[in-house]
Amino acid sequence: MNGQSDGRSDGLKKWSIEELAAVLDHTLLKPEATPTDIDRLCAEAIEYRMHAVCVNPVYVPRAAKMLATSSTHICTVVGFPLGATRSEIKAEEARRAIGDGAEEIDMVLFIGGLKAGLFDEVRRDIETVTSVCHSAKALCKVILENCLLTQSEKERACDLCAEAGADFVKTSTGLNRAGATVEDVRLMSRRVALRGLGVKAAGGIRTRAAALAMLNAGATRIGSSNSVAILRETIAALERESDE
Repeated sequence: MNGQSDGRSDGLKKWSIEELAAVLDHTLLKPEATPTDIDRLCAEAIEYRMHAVCVNPVYVPRAAKMLATSSTHICTVVGFPLGATRSEIKAEEARRAIGDGAEEIDMVLFIGGLKAGLFDEVRRDIETVTSVCHSAKALCKVILENCLLTQSEKERACDLCAEAGADFVKTSTGLNRAGATVEDVRLMSRRVALRGLGVKAAGGIRTRAAALAMLNAGATRIGSSNSVAILRETIAALERESDE
């Protein structure tokens, strides 16, 4: 869907509410999130038919029960938020989460290893998790945490993710000093699109305008804790346009 034109003079796609919901990962990764908060998150995802909820591993079984009869998928995080966990632990986290009902795994890159030039080790770290995911028919997204990386490090990280068989590269954890930027999404999309990887923009995306900017820059998935507001804003905007 991304990048297609519907005939508008600016060449940008006009996203319907259904199309936008279908690329949203409705996210709640705050440490203070309660079971009640997770229930609300799942109910909202069902109501708006969002692609997925993204929750911490401890809540995957609860989300699986809530979403059992819906089309909404379950995403969780591994090695979160630092990426400094041993590869075999990340793999076991992924294995356990998938067993609990997760269908998509967002793992954090071994950031320090990348910055130190330990590229074989970083690649193996990703491969260890992707192999677990793919053996269970789950997706693996790799969080780069772009705010900590130079331009060349972002490019190398994208290359390593592609070489390791990841399904997506992702901008941010949302818990560091900065989140997704249009420039980073554009860079990542250029680097991986021809190699078949998706780009997930996450971190600080709170409005419809911000979400559309990321999608028009090349994102194929949006992670946001403000998904409901984004969709309500989209509904209101489309209604206004239809009245004009």
